[in-house]
Amino acid sequence: MKTSEIRDLNLEEMHRKVSDLKEELFNLRFQHEIGQLENPQRMKLTKREIARLKTIIGEVTINQMKDKE
Repeated sequence: MKTSEIRDLNLEEMHRKVSDLKEELFNLRFQHEIGQLENPQRMKLTKREIARLKTIIGEVTINQMKDKE
């Protein structure tokens, strides 16, 4: 997902996407261990997406806190 697409989501959808990606990463790690993973780069891309989502979640949360003040 691109950053602009992530910013269009609401906070709840972002959290749901993070949990889905964490589950996908778990499955990718499992496939890697048993030798069935065809594209090891997919693990790296999934980790980056999780990090990107968490960063934007943090930004949105900080902005919401500033707006309340």
